[in-house]
Amino acid sequence: MLVTGPNGAGKTNLLESLHVGTQGFSPRTRADAQLIRFGESGARVALHGRRGEGDMRLEVVLRAGAGKQARLNGASLRSVEQLRAEVATLVFTPDRLVVVKGGPAVRRAYVDRVVARLFPARAALPGEYATALGQRNAALRRVAAGVSSRDALEPWTVAVAELGAALVDARVAAIEQLEPRAAEAGAELGLEDVRLEYRSEPATADALGARIDRDLERGTTGLGPHLDEIAVLAGTRELRLYGSQGEQRVAVLALVLGEAALLSDEAGVAPLLLLDDVLSELDPGRRDALARLLRGQGQALVTATDASFLPGEPNLLLRVSPGEVTPG
Repeated sequence: MLVTGPNGAGKTNLLESLHVGTQGFSPRTRADAQLIRFGESGARVALHGRRGEGDMRLEVVLRAGAGKQARLNGASLRSVEQLRAEVATLVFTPDRLVVVKGGPAVRRAYVDRVVARLFPARAALPGEYATALGQRNAALRRVAAGVSSRDALEPWTVAVAELGAALVDARVAAIEQLEPRAAEAGAELGLEDVRLEYRSEPATADALGARIDRDLERGTTGLGPHLDEIAVLAGTRELRLYGSQGEQRVAVLALVLGEAALLSDEAGVAPLLLLDDVLSELDPGRRDALARLLRGQGQALVTATDASFLPGEPNLLLRVSPGEVTPG
């Protein structure tokens, strides 16, 4: 599906509504109030589609000052997060270049989202680790202030070590599955040997114990997966440091398309792809390659200012003008 229209017409709003309706949150902001039209008290996204052989109806309702509500086929869900277990949606926006260009925390968060989609049973690990880490840091500050003994640190040190090891294992397993698919997509798009390299120092209970004096001085845990780096490379080049803007863009696209292929194989149903302004900075050869890749990826929505940016004919062409979407 190709969605065209001038800048500011609402193409990204349409893409964003699909993400909210299938995932329960916006890819642009975590402030739900920003999703409600000025002067209105609420917003609603309702979607009807097919997954495999069955119909699916999704609904997300937002109200100012209240929690979100979600329905699946008319039944209320306990939380909007349940939508993600039912529908997989992957998104590319120009802002996503931060996955390559940004700091390590962005890449850790990205890989943790991949872990949640590939291994639902391990989806809670990042939150559980963060909780244990927060408790250990609080205990460090209490010990440093003289209101607690070092013995109080021991259970949280063990918890951080055990949960940290499990989180690293999950991240490495996700990378091992994602990397070859991303490399295939990258090669199609003209960027050879896309790789993800996990860089960490084992945070065992002994290693954490050995640096306890430094941690007490700083009031924070200075070792663990909350500090690990995940580098995005092309061959031996780290693209954050030595990649052009075009190469960084292709690398993020390769990750999205590689994950889409992986999820399609794992679940038997291709995820929904939302690609915003993905064509404008690709040369004609890479546009052709992207069009070929998308033909085998299930349903994709691509936005562009002009239909000529996408090689070939889309299955559906929509034109967006302020407040209106019409068939092309």
